[in-house]
Amino acid sequence: MTSNATPFTVQLRSDGYLVLPVSLAQRFFPADTLLAMPRGNELWLLPTRGPGGGGLLLKQRNPAGDRSVLVREVLHDDGPTGDLPAFWDDERGALRVALVPASSMTTQMTTHSFTDIS
Repeated sequence: MTSNATPFTVQLRSDGYLVLPVSLAQRFFPADTLLAMPRGNELWLLPTRGPGGGGLLLKQRNPAGDRSVLVREVLHDDGPTGDLPAFWDDERGALRVALVPASSMTTQMTTHSFTDIS
């Protein structure tokens, strides 16, 4: 599996919004739209080509430019809240977010894989 060497942290809030730091959002989701797909114990975020392609809209969250997207419906209110580890998977073209809090991760992020989902 080819993946970006940099692990990221995103935040899932209790109101169902997933918050992405501005640098992460601009790098991987430049059109401010994405598809969100639950896959096992992960949430995969895939960029789209813009609002005309459908998907979810990233909204500017604060003056710093961080983005947020409502994922409550995709996760059916079953997702954890707080800081979650994530990494970019080049092979699948997706930001893969582990649906377990970063503080409880037992797998080292340097493996760049949370599951063996193909």
